[in-house]
Amino acid sequence: MALEERALFTERPETRAGRYQCPKCRRTNEYSIRWVRRSKKERLPAGADEGDRAKFAKLRDYLLRLDDEVTCKTCGKKFEIPSQHSLMFVDQLLGLPNEEELEREINIASGEPEPEPEVKPALPARFTRKSSGWK
Repeated sequence: MALEERALFTERPETRAGRYQCPKCRRTNEYSIRWVRRSKKERLPAGADEGDRAKFAKLRDYLLRLDDEVTCKTCGKKFEIPSQHSLMFVDQLLGLPNEEELEREINIASGEPEPEPEVKPALPARFTRKSSGWK
């Protein structure tokens, strides 16, 4: 008899922050998302057959997202979280790029120019000349 998947993992609830854009107002905010971390148990439970042993050897720790939608902090409309990240393996989380690098790479890939640094107008010469002191 094959074991259930829950017998091979320990479950622990977890909350992680995520940045999502509201489709209505187009504002990006940080939201706290509920996840379940399923960690592989140290040893195989009793009553496992050869198929369970082979499956247990290939198992990896993963995160499973519980929240499917969040409420926009700006306009109050509920929207769905993109589903491509509903399951994430823990070993894939290590070495992810930080938020600024990721935004820059997305802008380059989409063909949008990088936002130019704000150019301040030059100061007039009367403000940049060295003072000759009081006369």
